[in-house]
Amino acid sequence: MNPTRLVKLGLSLAVAAAAIAATTAAGSPDVTKTRVEQALAPTFANLYVQQSHILGIPGITVAGIDASATCDRGGPKVADVGSGADWICKITFHDAHHQVQTGKFELQIKADSTYVAGGPSKLIGLATITDKTGQDVPNPAFEFDGALNPNG
Repeated sequence: MNPTRLVKLGLSLAVAAAAIAATTAAGSPDVTKTRVEQALAPTFANLYVQQSHILGIPGITVAGIDASATCDRGGPKVADVGSGADWICKITFHDAHHQVQTGKFELQIKADSTYVAGGPSKLIGLATITDKTGQDVPNPAFEFDGALNPNG
């Protein structure tokens, strides 16, 4: 390959790399309201089922809980995109007594699309719960980690 073609190829690769870097920096947000809502509700539902099992409450299923989430980031003046510690989500679900419950969960969402969520202890219990054998164990629904669907 002649030197002129190598320089042009190198220049083309440099321009392409710069374009990719600029697009990534400005890029489309990976954290969106829809992705957060779609990730949070099933994660909570699975952990609520796990909590019910620990407590010895039979018959609780993810489908029966029918959890849904509505999320907002930072109030009406902030776009509902991006990472941050200012996400608030309301989760609505059916509890172990088949009553509809709604609780406000605070989320800290990282740039890598993972999050930590914590909800109201009045609704989901304290950090530890007493299992069906009388032992104090961690409450899986008290504070939990999750991740947004990478294909969402």
